[in-house]
Amino acid sequence: MSKKRILFLGETYRADAITWMNGLKEFGDFEIVTWELKTNSNGVNRIKRLFELAKAIITIKSIAKNFNPDMVIAERTTSYGYLAAISGIKPIAIAQQGITDLWPHSSPLYIFKKMLQDHAFKKADIIHAWGIVMAKNMEECNADMSKVMIIPKGINLESFEFNQVSDNSMIQAIVTRALQPEYKHDTIIKAFSILKQKNIPFKLTIIGDGIELKKLILLVKELGVHNDVDFIGRINNNDIPKYLKMANFYISMPLTEGVSASLFEAMACGCFPIVSDLPGNRSWITEKVNGILVKSENHIRLAEELEWAFHNTDFTKKSITENRKLVEEKANYRNNMKKIAEAYHDLITIKSTTT
Repeated sequence: MSKKRILFLGETYRADAITWMNGLKEFGDFEIVTWELKTNSNGVNRIKRLFELAKAIITIKSIAKNFNPDMVIAERTTSYGYLAAISGIKPIAIAQQGITDLWPHSSPLYIFKKMLQDHAFKKADIIHAWGIVMAKNMEECNADMSKVMIIPKGINLESFEFNQVSDNSMIQAIVTRALQPEYKHDTIIKAFSILKQKNIPFKLTIIGDGIELKKLILLVKELGVHNDVDFIGRINNNDIPKYLKMANFYISMPLTEGVSASLFEAMACGCFPIVSDLPGNRSWITEKVNGILVKSENHIRLAEELEWAFHNTDFTKKSITENRKLVEEKANYRNNMKKIAEAYHDLITIKSTTT
């Protein structure tokens, strides 16, 4: 029997997308072909991206004619999800990228993006909510909740092995989010500059790339922490576990959050999490039980909580052990991707018997 074919619409360099596709290949034996926009969505490129989006359907229909996919899947409901909805390919599975794809709310394109999302929700056969907070947002956006599949893709626990750092004489913190304004790396760096003033030893490792890099390099020099902060740049996702296992703290301060695979990875590897106090994080982190929640733009509070956690190692050791168990139970890539792959095969079978 020949493999079932999937057309994936989305940014293939993203770790989330790689996990999604690899899981479908491994547990669903799918053949996958991909297509993505060439223009990123930052700043001045947004208008150019909209024009590319408008022309994209011609390319996608051509790919569909040659590849003859059994199904189309797409990330981000306001762009690739809409393209999937008008591609003519059935069935369709779309995924919301964050707690909402209608971000920021102040955007002049908000109403237009809402129209695209509404159409994508209407046409989709499965709408992926990688967590309960995303499902709540979908309900508020009037999505048909019978289509919504609430389950995270999970992470590969064989790759992200648990390691409890033996040396707790210093804070060895790691950040693995893209260097974009919404991830508030400046807040994190300012917090560590306060620790520097208090002579609390630390090493801060920042993995990722983005438009904020030059600004952040200037900031660490200005605050006098340039010898304590390492900018590693973008690395292969397979190399991330190596860095996580050397860290004892994971820091993430975004302004908005859906379900963070980066958080799962850090929890799996034994990093104590200090993250933004947002609904998406509160689904996984209970304050002063298995992590710490901080308002995303409060660098003074972040510094205070880092100092507290550093001096309470018995608490952090217990927390990281419980976090590994939590990820094994609820975010196991092997278990979760099997369920997603089975759902796709069921959809394809239904389509083949009704057409």
